[in-house]
Amino acid sequence: MREKLLRVGTTYLPVRNVDLSSDWYIDKLGAELSYKDEDKAILNFANQSFFLVKSNENQSSNFIDIRGNERFSLTFEVNGLDALEDIHKEFKENEIDVGEIEDRGHSGRNFVFYDLDGNKFDVWSELSPTFKEK
Repeated sequence: MREKLLRVGTTYLPVRNVDLSSDWYIDKLGAELSYKDEDKAILNFANQSFFLVKSNENQSSNFIDIRGNERFSLTFEVNGLDALEDIHKEFKENEIDVGEIEDRGHSGRNFVFYDLDGNKFDVWSELSPTFKEK
């Protein structure tokens, strides 16, 4: 069977304050704003669109796995360990809540970070082969 789904185009993230969150993503992650109203903001970065959707308190994109660990639902990729170390340092300097760089037993290294609303994200030092080809 041939692949029919070609890419992820949009990710939806719950936020409490659309203005504060969109400013955070623009300032901290270099996102570009393409639309904003009182209920949502549409940002473009990492080769896709992110909708920041106004939500109730204590909402996030995180989930708890079977062992009780909080998990992220999204991993960003950078091109190599040097790039991972550089962005980790930059995030710390920009006062983003970041975890330490980890060896998780597979190729590459990772670290996690959080946005203003506690949405947890992962960053991995390995680019997907398909993306490298492009």
